[in-house]
Amino acid sequence: MDDPQAPVWDVIGGVSRFAALATMAELGCADHLCEGPLSTGELAARCGADPSALGRVLRQLASMGFVSVAAPGVYGLTPAGAVLRSDAPDSLRAAVRMIGEEGFWYGMGALPRTVRTGGSAFAERHGPLYGYLRDNPAAGRLFDEYMVARAWPFAEAVASRYDFSGVRTLVDVAGGKGHILAAVLKAHSNVRGVLFDQEAVVPGSREFFAEAGLEDRCECVAGDFFASVPSGADAYLLGSVIHNWSDEDAVRILRNVRSAMADDGRVLLVELVVPDDDRPHISKDVDMRMLALFGEGVERSTSEYAELLGKAALRFERQIELPGGAAVVEALPV
Repeated sequence: MDDPQAPVWDVIGGVSRFAALATMAELGCADHLCEGPLSTGELAARCGADPSALGRVLRQLASMGFVSVAAPGVYGLTPAGAVLRSDAPDSLRAAVRMIGEEGFWYGMGALPRTVRTGGSAFAERHGPLYGYLRDNPAAGRLFDEYMVARAWPFAEAVASRYDFSGVRTLVDVAGGKGHILAAVLKAHSNVRGVLFDQEAVVPGSREFFAEAGLEDRCECVAGDFFASVPSGADAYLLGSVIHNWSDEDAVRILRNVRSAMADDGRVLLVELVVPDDDRPHISKDVDMRMLALFGEGVERSTSEYAELLGKAALRFERQIELPGGAAVVEALPV
């Protein structure tokens, strides 16, 4: 008979395993090991760490497959560990560091309080997340890098799996620097883009599109999506936007999009969509972070998105699956 305690102990151990991984990311171990194995002492000197303490973390990381034992007390980098290199094209170093960031770590640890009160304990201590990131520049930079790491896989998949042949103008609402929009423009020469975000974000977006050689095909516009969005386009993309907001605020955003779009336009939500059954899914993991850190943010199921869209005079049309548990939820005007 299976041990009913085993799953509990495994989850408890997961906290320690993540802490070891976060230490590897924070100290930049992968960057120092990229040219070959190092002894614990050599790596500690390069990382500015205590050799004995680092050796214990490396022992744990070796058991997890992020480093390998080249000789007693000597460790090398594995392919999984190389993903934590700062210069890796698919680097997840910022993502790991962001989850281990002091405020985020507090928010997750205070989840029981959040559930008891119904309000984010993180927000109670630090204020709204985006204000916290603005007031803590180091955390803000980490979060931006984390969002880029999340956006790239979605970007390539959206550009390749959704049919943009009938789209002339695509507005990326709250698109950040514009990684998804840039991928679409590169893959579809028929599309022109509008990157719409807050005033503080737009200069970085313009620089990003200029570096990508796409400045002639993308206009960057500043504004507030609670007030309005650029009008007249035939497609509006909202990537990882709606999940940040309560139903009431999400409907306000979607109604503004509906008011701005052409009569034959479409709305594309790129989100993690929660399955209706009990199978493990990344959306359920992320939903715990949304609950802890955003308070009103929530990951939704297909039926919940359909209901939300209906309140904004939009009709759920179809869902296109993407890698990593995400999907494009397509909606048309009612």
